[in-house]
Amino acid sequence: MYQERIKIDWWTVALYAAIMLFGWMNIYSACYDEAHAAIFDFSRFHGKQLVWMGASILTAAFILLTEPRVFSNTAYPIYGGVTVLLVLTLFLAITVNGGNSWIELGGFRLQPSEFAKFATALAVAKYLSAIDTDLKDLRTKVVALAIIAVPAALVFLQHDTGTALVFLSFVFPLYREGVSGVVMVIGAVAIALFVLALLVNKYILLGALLLLALFYLFVWLNKRSSRDYWRAAGVLAVCAAFIFSVDFVFNHVLESHQRERIEVLLGQSDDLQGSGYNVHQSKIAIGSGGIIGKGFLRGTVTKANFVPEKHTDFIFCTVGEEWGWVGCVVLLALYTVLLQRLIVMAERQRSPFSRIYGYCVASILFMHLFVNVGMVIGLVPVIGIPLPFFSYGGSSLVAFTILLFIFIRQDASKNQLL
Repeated sequence: MYQERIKIDWWTVALYAAIMLFGWMNIYSACYDEAHAAIFDFSRFHGKQLVWMGASILTAAFILLTEPRVFSNTAYPIYGGVTVLLVLTLFLAITVNGGNSWIELGGFRLQPSEFAKFATALAVAKYLSAIDTDLKDLRTKVVALAIIAVPAALVFLQHDTGTALVFLSFVFPLYREGVSGVVMVIGAVAIALFVLALLVNKYILLGALLLLALFYLFVWLNKRSSRDYWRAAGVLAVCAAFIFSVDFVFNHVLESHQRERIEVLLGQSDDLQGSGYNVHQSKIAIGSGGIIGKGFLRGTVTKANFVPEKHTDFIFCTVGEEWGWVGCVVLLALYTVLLQRLIVMAERQRSPFSRIYGYCVASILFMHLFVNVGMVIGLVPVIGIPLPFFSYGGSSLVAFTILLFIFIRQDASKNQLL
């Protein structure tokens, strides 16, 4: 019988509980109605969230009582099962807010894409922690990328672009485990070129890149060889091909509402009654909160339903309006401390599987935090992903809880896992 005494990191558990409780308070406030003010009114969003909070706590307790090696031993079956579920979702899904990522099970709605994140994290950690894997080897890189790309592609086919983009966060644990930083640079350059290709004449942009290449060859390099010239020419050719492919991707790959949101973000459109409406109202709500906010249950912009999805994707604007700048700082501080603690926990693991999985957890949570808050304040396009442990949603809350507590359980047995 498994009798190991586990040492749970209760500070991490406390941060999880604080964020979840603060989130529930804001869900209650965002949807407050004097006719349905009871806390245990399960017909309302706040009542339903209480049920999911209870389910999440039970799930967390079950995970903490589970032998930690179970998660590494079942990583591939879990990944395979969730992948099959994602495939079935393509055929069984119901349409919610333009996406086809939900399925109905006995009166409940389930979003398999939320569970794909922790399943992929388990599979990536399992593969990269194997003795015969080395990220310097091309085959290892290809397999690792395939593990990430398969669920991401399936989620993208469900028209859930926001969740699909979250899978880009796996580049951080790959970097930690040895993938060259050049990959990160290439990704940043690709994003920059995509944006610039939408804003600047493509021939002017290409000319600027040519000047940069010449500067690199004749000013930056002290010694030049034929290899340097060929390398610069190859990079310039790839950049040119990418730049001239942007229009096709923008007009034929992205959905119309995604194009409109990018245009609003880049200042090419000012549709305050259409695609720019959510962000515009969100900024008004946050700005009206001032330093200390209007007070709990006293939000006016959110109460008047000017902000759509105020209890889900745009719940941060409820924090800004009712709790003000102070409330926003407190919430972001809680997330920052949680992320910092997860990284410290990951680095103290003796098991490669636990370390890699810990970095996957921190990266996924960071991506959600950055994109959600960024879109609410107008720094990134609106792509619709929840704030972890905070936004309303059963699937996301339970999935994030599983994601986090598997790592807490691994950390509790770090001295026994090698």
